[in-house]
Amino acid sequence: MKFDKSFPARLAGLGAVALLVAGCASLSGPSPAELDAQFKAMMQSSFRDQGIAKVDRLQQDEGQAACSTGTAPDEATARRIEAQSLTTVKAPSDGKYLGDWKEGEKLAQNGRGMTWTDKSAESSANGGNCYNCHQISKQEISFGTIGPSLYNYGKLRGVTDPASPAVKAMVEYTWGKLNNAWAYNACSNMPRFGHKGLLNEKQLQHLMALLLDPKSAVNQ
Repeated sequence: MKFDKSFPARLAGLGAVALLVAGCASLSGPSPAELDAQFKAMMQSSFRDQGIAKVDRLQQDEGQAACSTGTAPDEATARRIEAQSLTTVKAPSDGKYLGDWKEGEKLAQNGRGMTWTDKSAESSANGGNCYNCHQISKQEISFGTIGPSLYNYGKLRGVTDPASPAVKAMVEYTWGKLNNAWAYNACSNMPRFGHKGLLNEKQLQHLMALLLDPKSAVNQ
């Protein structure tokens, strides 16, 4: 049997490959659990309380955790989020669903609020910033398209008298949507205005009027 002079070199090459593979395995990175821990530590060290903006904003509830994975939750999870969200929707304390639509229009145009420079969430009036995502009135030429057009919202739904028992279900649905949109659409991009305290009850009533009052610019 002849000795293959190239064998030692080939054997050394195979050894180098084996070492490289082993090295790559050891360099595969931290586990998912370790990455989660590193991420949480980074977030805690990178942010601090400033005015009314507290780091507790970083804490996710069950729904947020399910909706922020980059993948839509499964059907059962989505239905559970919606059912739980619906329990957070409460009727107006004074029994009145509609306020002043003109005040609602001001809120729809206003995008300020909840910043660290505000003295408190209660004393600083937030806006709804509705035009950022929706067309609302015919007169407004600058609006976002993330959400559907709300122009003629009440008119298209047959709301000629918001106090009529015939449209009670639509009025309550609209109230729920403004309070916590996840009650009807899990992981909706719409802010949960009432549930998260972004708008108070009176402000929500004004927005209700903007959408449902037949005299509102929305329904002309």
